[in-house]
Amino acid sequence: MSKEQFFDIGVNLTHPSFVKDLDNVIEEAIDVGVTRMCVTGSDLEESISAYQLALSLSDILISTAGIHPHQAKEFSSNYFSEIKDLLKKENVKAIGETGLDFYRNFSTEEEQKKSFEAHIEASIELQQPLFLHVRDAHKTFMEMLKPVKEKLPATVVHCFTGTKEELSEYIEMGFYIGITGWICDERRGTHLKDLINLIPLDKIMIETDAPYLIPRVSKLKNSQRNEPKFLPLIANEVVKSSKAGKKLIISSILLNSLRFFGLD
Repeated sequence: MSKEQFFDIGVNLTHPSFVKDLDNVIEEAIDVGVTRMCVTGSDLEESISAYQLALSLSDILISTAGIHPHQAKEFSSNYFSEIKDLLKKENVKAIGETGLDFYRNFSTEEEQKKSFEAHIEASIELQQPLFLHVRDAHKTFMEMLKPVKEKLPATVVHCFTGTKEELSEYIEMGFYIGITGWICDERRGTHLKDLINLIPLDKIMIETDAPYLIPRVSKLKNSQRNEPKFLPLIANEVVKSSKAGKKLIISSILLNSLRFFGLD
C-alpha cells in the first residue's frame, strides 16, 4: 500500500455504473492509498443509499445527505424532513450536495433557492458541514451565504472550477475548496493550476467526483469511468502546481478532509 494516504471527499459510489464491481472499485482505491471516501447524496433516495453503503463500510466510507440543485424541484417540507432525519445518523457527515446551478436549470431558479435556503438553515441548526455545488450562479450563491457567514459551520465549494475573483470570495468566507480532475483538463482547467497557491494550505481538499470528470492524463485516455483510485493523479497535479513541498501539501489535504468531516 502507498505510504501516502488520501481522502476522496466526493465520490458517487451509488451511481449505476458501480453496481457490478463496487467491492473491487473500493479495494483498488485502498490499494493506492485512498483509505477514506465520502459518498455523495443528491436526493432522498440516493442519500439513503449512500448512508446504507457508508454504514456497511464505516471504517472507510462516510456519506452526505441533501438535494442537488438539479433535483430541487423535488423539495418539500416533508421530503426535507426525511433528509434531516438522515443527518442525525452517525455516518452521515455533511449536508449536501446542495447549492445553485443556473447553467442547466433542471429545476427553476426559485426552486433551487428555496431548497438551498433550507439546507443552509439546517446546517446552522445542526452545525453540520455544508457540501456545496455552484455553477453559473455565483452572485446569487454569495447573496444567500454572506448574511449568515458568522453562523455557518465548515463549508466546502466542491468541484471548484471558478475564477480567481470567485475563489477570493470563497476564501474570504473561510470556505474549503475541493479540487477535481478538472485541473488535468488542458481544454478548460489550466487556470486552476495558477490558482492553487491562492488556496490556503488549511483549506484545500481533493475529490474525484467519480464516475464523472475522468482526469485527462495520457494513462487514462481509454477510461470509460472515473474511479476513486485515480485520486492520486489529481493530488500529483496539485503538487506540481503548488509552491509547497509534496509531503506538506499531501498531509495538509488529508488533515483538512478529516477535520472538515469531524473525523480528526
